[in-house]
Amino acid sequence: MRRAVFIDKDGTLISNVPYNADPDKIVLERGAVEGLRMLQERGYALIVVSNQAGIAHGYFREDEMQPVIAKVKQLLGEAGIALDGFYYCPHHPAGKIAQYAFSCSCRKPLPGMLLQAAEEMDIFLPESWMIGDILNDVEAGNRAGCRSVLLNNGNETVWETNQHNEPAYIANDLREAAQFIVKHATAKFRIWN
Repeated sequence: MRRAVFIDKDGTLISNVPYNADPDKIVLERGAVEGLRMLQERGYALIVVSNQAGIAHGYFREDEMQPVIAKVKQLLGEAGIALDGFYYCPHHPAGKIAQYAFSCSCRKPLPGMLLQAAEEMDIFLPESWMIGDILNDVEAGNRAGCRSVLLNNGNETVWETNQHNEPAYIANDLREAAQFIVKHATAKFRIWN
């Protein structure tokens, strides 16, 4: 089995441009390259998990996600970083596009995307982490059985905590989050990598 770091896309990996489907507007966040490189070098699978409610709301079509994914992979690839997976949820219960307008198990804070990735990629969730910029990301990671890091970069505005959304650590950026994860990896996995 492998261990992984699940990464939220908007506001965590790339700059948060609401409902963006334009690859030209994609910019990696500060610390993303350094943090992901550190995690990749230590053997973590790097997997993006992202809510994309803009599809359900009709702001962009689902097929418009492919150029976005390609751009993210290109920017990371130029820095020598390879994503192992990219999962997104196109659903929202208040969506306008009928085929996506329902409650699902993949929309964070539910853990469906992480559980699907773990099954498909043989990921050992207790040794894995979730990094995100809002408490819904933290909750999805915790509910999946991972430990979670919250990026306190101003994107969480509600700050309503519950028994499922307590982060193991609060970091300023992906680099700091990665440093914390590397420091707190279990000895078993440190030896293997």
